[in-house]
Amino acid sequence: MAIIRIETDIAAAPTVCFDLARSVDAHIASTSATGERAIRGVTRGLLNLGDEVTWRARHFGVTQEFTSRITAFDRPNHFRDVMVRGAFRRFVHDHHFDARGEATRMVDVFDFDAPFGALGLLAERFFLTAYLSRFLEMRAEALKRLAESDDGRRFI
Repeated sequence: MAIIRIETDIAAAPTVCFDLARSVDAHIASTSATGERAIRGVTRGLLNLGDEVTWRARHFGVTQEFTSRITAFDRPNHFRDVMVRGAFRRFVHDHHFDARGEATRMVDVFDFDAPFGALGLLAERFFLTAYLSRFLEMRAEALKRLAESDDGRRFI
């Protein structure tokens, strides 16, 4: 089991940050390096409680698909997406948004178990946690740029 925590301070209101984080279109824009696309479920717009989306992306040179569901939703403070189908044995991604005056602290908590038993544990320790940390940091920075610009408004 591995837990990654990413904190990002954003000069935008929590509602803007929350809505960008649950926007399928903003997700696609913020993950262009892996070519993520929404292929089933909610494929455009904003995700809400109970919604599912199936993503297709290229990680480690392999095209993969996974489906996540929004299982908790408290706008503009928190939402959770949980993998219901995919390569991981388990993953839970909590998105928290704390008001800081006119700004927001966005906190991503990504809790996961790799597949493949002992081999998966080794992968978590030696490269998977670092890879996913970089991926989440890249996405958080992209969302920050969108939230702090007028360009982000087109995604919510």
